[in-house]
Amino acid sequence: MRGEFLDLSGHRLYYYAAGTRGAGEPVIFLHGFPTSSHLWGDVVRQMPVGHRLIVLDQLGYGRSDRPDGAAVTVSAHARRVLEVLDALNVPEACVVGHDLGGAVGQWLALHAPDRVTRLALINSVGLDGWPRWRTRLARSLPGVARLLPAPLLAGEAYAGLQSGFANRDEGRRALDVFLRPFVQPLGRAALLAHLDAQRCNETAAMTLDGIRVPTAIVHGARDPFLSASLSRRLQRAIPGATLELIADASHFSPLDAPERVAAAVGALLAR
Repeated sequence: MRGEFLDLSGHRLYYYAAGTRGAGEPVIFLHGFPTSSHLWGDVVRQMPVGHRLIVLDQLGYGRSDRPDGAAVTVSAHARRVLEVLDALNVPEACVVGHDLGGAVGQWLALHAPDRVTRLALINSVGLDGWPRWRTRLARSLPGVARLLPAPLLAGEAYAGLQSGFANRDEGRRALDVFLRPFVQPLGRAALLAHLDAQRCNETAAMTLDGIRVPTAIVHGARDPFLSASLSRRLQRAIPGATLELIADASHFSPLDAPERVAAAVGALLAR
C-alpha cells in the first residue's frame, strides 16, 4: 500500500492505493462519519486480485484537510470523489461506501452514471434513514455544543459511537484513530461542520430507481444506529439490488466482519 496527497480545489485529500492493475475495474472505498480510510484496511487485504483499489480520506476526515468552510454535504463529497478519479486517470470504478459514504455512492450512481460500474452499500444511510443520535446532536449545534472544547465534543461523539462495534475493545482502538483529527483545537469546527451536514434532505430527494448498475447491499444485523429495515428499503428501491445481512456484525461491519464484506464486494465484481 502507498499513500499520497492530492491537491484539489484548494484542499489536500489523502488516499492510499492497493491491489494490482488488471483486467478488473478499479474500486474506490468511501468511509462514513466519523471514520477514515483506516476503516477499510482489513477489507482491502482480503479483496480479490486484479483490481486497483483506491481508499480515500474524505475532506475533513483522517489525514485529509479540514473543511475550513468548504461544504461537507453528500453532493459536495461526491463531486470531490469525481475530482479524485479524474486526478488518478480513472474513468470509471466500482464504488463501495459505508454509512455516509454509501449516500455519496448513491449520488454518484445517479448523477455520474458513466463513472460508476457497480455499487456496494455497507450499513449505508439513505432515503430518510440517518442515525438518530447524530441528528439529535446536530439539532443542539446552535446552543451549547458550539461552546464545548474540542476534546469534550469529540468525547460526546465517542460515547455515542461505542455501541456501533461488535467488539468494544477493538471499537475503542478504532475510535481513537478516527477521532484523532477532532480532538485538536481546530478539530471542533470540523466535527461541528460534519454534524451539521447530517441531514436526510439530500438522500430523501434521491430517486433510487434511477440507479442502473449492479448493486450489493450489506448490513451488520446488530447495527444500533441504522435498522436492517433501512437496507431492505434500499434493496426494494434500487432495481436488481441484492441484500446480505451479517448476523454478528454491528454498524462498523468493515471492522467487525472484514472477510464477509470483502467477499460481498468480490461477488459483486464477479457479476
